[in-house]
Amino acid sequence: MSADTKIAELLTELHQLIKQTQEERSRSEHNLLNIQKTHERMQTENKTSPYYRTKLRGLYTTAKADAEAECSILRHALDKIAEIKSLLEERRIAAKMAGVYSDSDPPRKTMRRGVLMTLLQQSAMTLPLWIGKPGESPPPLCGAIPASSDYVAKQGDKVAARVKAVDGDEQWILAEVVSYNHSTNKYEVDDIDEEGKDRRHMLSRRRIIPLPQWKANPETDPEALFSKDQLVLALYPQTTCFYRALIHTPPHRPQDDYSVLFEDTSYADGYSPPLNVAQRYVVACKENKKK
Repeated sequence: MSADTKIAELLTELHQLIKQTQEERSRSEHNLLNIQKTHERMQTENKTSPYYRTKLRGLYTTAKADAEAECSILRHALDKIAEIKSLLEERRIAAKMAGVYSDSDPPRKTMRRGVLMTLLQQSAMTLPLWIGKPGESPPPLCGAIPASSDYVAKQGDKVAARVKAVDGDEQWILAEVVSYNHSTNKYEVDDIDEEGKDRRHMLSRRRIIPLPQWKANPETDPEALFSKDQLVLALYPQTTCFYRALIHTPPHRPQDDYSVLFEDTSYADGYSPPLNVAQRYVVACKENKKK
C-alpha cells in the first residue's frame, strides 16, 4: 500500500472518530443537564433526601462513564494524527533523498528567509501536546525532560548541533539528522539554513541535543518545564542559532511560549529584554558557567 493511500485511509478513519466524539458529547450533555436540574431542585426544596442522593449518584456515574468514553475516542484520534504525521515525514525524507521537493519543503538554496522562518514557526505550533493518563509521568523529550542516555535521534529529527563556524568559533545551530553511525557513535546532520558542502557535519553524540517531541502542559505537568532563572539554550527569534539564555517566565498555558533573557553584553546587566521562544526550541544548556 502506498503512503498516499494509507494517509487517505487514516484521514477517513480520523473523520469518523471526530463524528463519534461529537455524538458522544451530545449524548453526555443531556445527562449533565439532568445533574444541573437535580441540583437546582435540591436548592429550591432546601433538602438532600435519600432519593436525590441516589439519583445524583447514578447521574454522576453515567457522566464519568461518558467522559471516559469520549476520552478514549479522542486518544484514538490523536494516535491517528500521529500516524499521519509520521507517514508525511517519511514521505518528505524519501523525497529529499531522491532530490524531489514540495512547496512545503523546498531546497534551501531556493527558499527565502521568511519562508524558512514560517516553516520553523509552524513546526513549533504543531508540536503535539503530551496528554498522559491519570498518574502517568511525561516521557523523555517532553518539554524540558531530556532524552535517555542511550537515545539515538532518527533520520529527519531536528536537533541542536554544536558546529565550528567559518571564523573558527563554535556555535549551536538548528540541524536535521541524516544518519547515525553506531560503530563510530557519530551523527551526520544538515544545517537547516545552509545549502551545499558547508551544510553537512559529522558530529559526536555530545555535540547533539535532540529537540522536544512533545510540548509539556503547564497545567498538568509543570515539572516537565524549565523553571524561572534556569540556564538554557534557546533559538534566537528569526535565526537558526541557539544561544545561552535564562528562563524569565515559563509557559502558563499549553499554547504559551517561554519568555527568555538571552546573554547579551551590549546591555548593562548582561541580558537582553525578554523574548518569546516556543517550547520546541528550548533545550538544556550543557555549560553551566556564564561566558
